Amino acid sequence: MSKISIASGGEVTAKFLTLRQKGKKAFIPYIMGGYPSEEDTIKITGLLEECGADIMELGVPFTDPLADGPVIQAASEEALKNGMNLKKVLLLVERIKRQFSIPVILMTYYNPVFKYGEEKFVRDAINAGVSGVIIPDLPPDEAHSLKRHARKTGLDTIFLAAPTSTPERLRLIAKASTGFIYYVSITGITGSKLILDGSQRYIIDTLRKLTDKPVATGFGVSTPEEAKAVAEFSDGVIVGSSIVKRLTGAEGELRSYISHIAEAIHSN
Repeated sequence: MSKISIASGGEVTAKFLTLRQKGKKAFIPYIMGGYPSEEDTIKITGLLEECGADIMELGVPFTDPLADGPVIQAASEEALKNGMNLKKVLLLVERIKRQFSIPVILMTYYNPVFKYGEEKFVRDAINAGVSGVIIPDLPPDEAHSLKRHARKTGLDTIFLAAPTSTPERLRLIAKASTGFIYYVSITGITGSKLILDGSQRYIIDTLRKLTDKPVATGFGVSTPEEAKAVAEFSDGVIVGSSIVKRLTGAEGELRSYISHIAEAIHSN
């Protein structure tokens, strides 16, 4: 069975290739667009880049975030109260990209994209400076239209693999994903406790037999020790809830936490 090649790509692919050449792994923090406020999002992006983040995942607030745990749900509710929506998140990305070079990936649910219009969303996302999109409730076998529009513009489509994914499913996900493959390390919601029992390494080893595309692992990573352990078998580590819950605390504590996470990941 032939491998699915990484192929040439945009900012995200370039970042992973650069890190791979240096023998390093990617630190991918998640924050919610517009939480605690729009201006805070700009400020936090600068802090993330300064502290060593390689790619940023920016959440689009939604009323029914099925994959998200209580921390991100609360941030989403607050952002919605602040008037944030998909269109405003895209405008926020424009501001971010005028100031910072970090690649930005949107994490959104399909309903806002459907209402916005797939083709218009892809076009406006690229024009805003978005590098890729993650839509957890849109599986690859139902994303033909979105993938078609994305391929025309160079927007990466990042799909999720899970501990329960069959080899056939993993091959479909590997083929459909560009930029990287998002491996959900636990069956549950964001912020759940991470248990490193060997199953994560097994799935990623299976994916590596199918493709040379990078695999980044998320869900449940909260400490530098966990980040380091995950980086040993993954091309990137996604940290979300444990960052989001610190966004309203002291800036010095947030800076220290992010720096320690980045150092742990990059030490592999």
